[in-house]
Amino acid sequence: MTQPPWRRERREQFPGVPAWSLATSRLAPEEFGVSRLEEVTREWAWGDDGTGPADGAGVRVCVLDTGVDASHPRVGHLDRSLVVADDGGDLTVVDCDPADPVGHGTACAGVIRSIAPAVSLTSVRVLTDGRSGSGAALLAGLRWAVEEGFDLVNLSLSTTRSQFLPELHELADRAYFRRCLLVAAAHNMPVVSFPWTFSSVISVASHDEPDPMTYYYNPAPPAEFYARGVRVRVAWRGGREIRSTGNSFAAPHITGMCALALSRHRWMTPFQLKSVLYLAASNVVVSKGDAHVRA
Repeated sequence: MTQPPWRRERREQFPGVPAWSLATSRLAPEEFGVSRLEEVTREWAWGDDGTGPADGAGVRVCVLDTGVDASHPRVGHLDRSLVVADDGGDLTVVDCDPADPVGHGTACAGVIRSIAPAVSLTSVRVLTDGRSGSGAALLAGLRWAVEEGFDLVNLSLSTTRSQFLPELHELADRAYFRRCLLVAAAHNMPVVSFPWTFSSVISVASHDEPDPMTYYYNPAPPAEFYARGVRVRVAWRGGREIRSTGNSFAAPHITGMCALALSRHRWMTPFQLKSVLYLAASNVVVSKGDAHVRA
């Protein structure tokens, strides 16, 4: 497969045509090989295409969290492990040991790996004690992930501090147009926080069923999807496993399924991937004459 259009150098502006435009009378639009919506099912998205089911191979995921313990058997190999560090007042993202002093990031990475076992994982530690971290550290870590060109960024965290809203919103939009999709957990409390409330991200809350591949579309956002997040068995620090509840663990289920779909259909944009998730959701039905059936 050739390099996707959004990874190439930007075309020169066409003389006599407004900026960002394409002179289609002189250069035909590039064909884009994505199925029409009526053909999109869960089987189309990540099922067996004759070579086996999708496994996330070739998809790069960044987990912004408390760090990830690469020695945990439910996580395995990390491409890189980094931390946001204070370098004399300037925040920088630097390499560090693949460790997690808390367990939260390891739990999220383990969920992603359980859904998409061949995915490429990178950890960026932006939280210190599993609950808190500076908004500036979150912005620095997210900015690094977007510029590095990850396909997916898992954000099982949010901030309620409105002073970070403008820059966080700008970063989320930049990610969207760079084909870097942010999957963000809704806050566990009924409060307004960010970035999960942004329309440019995939926002996830929990359902209480045990099947990790069951998820639902929510027709009344801001939380767009419900995924498994209640009493989930997750990886934890010290090589342990615990059962835990929270939207934090619903988000990586959706991140894993996004990785499956992208490994099968590499040219999907965030807009298209959202549409595929909607069409493959467990509660979405299609019209067959007078009847409605699950896709």
